[in-house]
Amino acid sequence: MTIFSRLFRSRDKPKNATAGDGYRYYFGGTSSGSLVTERSAMQISAVYACVRVLSEAIASLPLHLYRYTDENSKIKAVDHPLYLLLHDEPNPEMTSYIFRETLMTHLLLWGNAYAQIIRNGRGEVIALYPLMANRMRVDRDENGQIYYEYQMNTSDAPTMKTGTVRLMPTDVLHIPGLGFDGLVGYSPIAMAKNSIGMAMATEEYGASFFKNGANPSGVLSMPGTLKDPEKVRSSWEAGFGGSRRANKVAILEEGMTYTPISISPEQAQFLETRKFQLDEIARIFRIPPHLIGDLEHATFSNIEEQSLEFVTYTLEPWLIRWEQAMQRSLLLPEEKRRYFIRFNADGLLRGDYASRMSGYATGIQNGIFSVNDVRELENMDRLSEEEGGDLHILNGNVVKLADAGSAYTSNTKKEEPNESTEEVLEMGQGQVARSGGTGPHH
Repeated sequence: MTIFSRLFRSRDKPKNATAGDGYRYYFGGTSSGSLVTERSAMQISAVYACVRVLSEAIASLPLHLYRYTDENSKIKAVDHPLYLLLHDEPNPEMTSYIFRETLMTHLLLWGNAYAQIIRNGRGEVIALYPLMANRMRVDRDENGQIYYEYQMNTSDAPTMKTGTVRLMPTDVLHIPGLGFDGLVGYSPIAMAKNSIGMAMATEEYGASFFKNGANPSGVLSMPGTLKDPEKVRSSWEAGFGGSRRANKVAILEEGMTYTPISISPEQAQFLETRKFQLDEIARIFRIPPHLIGDLEHATFSNIEEQSLEFVTYTLEPWLIRWEQAMQRSLLLPEEKRRYFIRFNADGLLRGDYASRMSGYATGIQNGIFSVNDVRELENMDRLSEEEGGDLHILNGNVVKLADAGSAYTSNTKKEEPNESTEEVLEMGQGQVARSGGTGPHH
């Protein structure tokens, strides 16, 4: 079966592959003439910066496994074997940070991230190993069931042999990106190859421009006929070509003249084109330009708001993809009702110190936070129960309109003397009056 025949296989027929299993735009050619692949695209500084920002953000967020309790609340399931794999060490060769950074890089470049799931005899996950996305193929068997084919390579491990290995869905953690069939994602690099190719061509032009001493071309002319023009050209380039030999004084002999025919980079809108491609690549990955070093439109008033929008509109969709894929693949069927996996992105939404303290104060006064809740968010030690660290308090100044005078009424009644008190006072006053004074009667 040829490569092109597999492109048009529909996913609804059992013997056919999924619609998105193959690599699209196989040859990587672009209208600009530059060859764009996932690896060559990473040589563009804007692409590298976007991939690095997203992969490092996903890798640096705390990742926890939670369990629902009988009190309709949640606690960290630190006693579950999966908690250590996700939070600290997915396999003996890498940390959780490196594991997630690697998979996120694959997801951004190839549109899919794969990891092999190693289970014990009880079906519990005991290790996760990343797999190269460009060597994975998703297909269906004769019964219509999905399976994964992975092309082995000696670079995977010294003991590995070359060949194809078939893996079942229970053996693969698959995080797909944006795709057409809901099963396999498409490479963002392939889908935006013309924009990235133009950035590559612009960068190559700039490098060539300065390599030629900022004088890309010109004409050497003489009154007579040259016997060996190639020798004259080589001699000129050897003496004045390249950025290191730019601005040297040229000595022209025998009536020779030099006429430059180049145009300035400003006239060719070279700098404007490079800036536009920077914004274009940031748009592909939905990255605020200031996060990749473009501060042209950033101000003190909007840069914090752009950072919050980055968390809400850029990171949040990726986090949901990760969380739902891990819950579907890593939790056993009987565990999915009691356990769930979540990233903690609160640290990215906290803002500056003054804003955080103001928000915490409002939360404590309205019973939303306890003191220990706030101290944990700020990475501080908890207070003991005797110190009231876990108490949820509420400001009593806020009451219903109908009860606004109830407190005043109750206080007034407490201050009024009762009848028995008044009688005692009257009796005492009568005795004093009859006695004619306060002293003893003789």
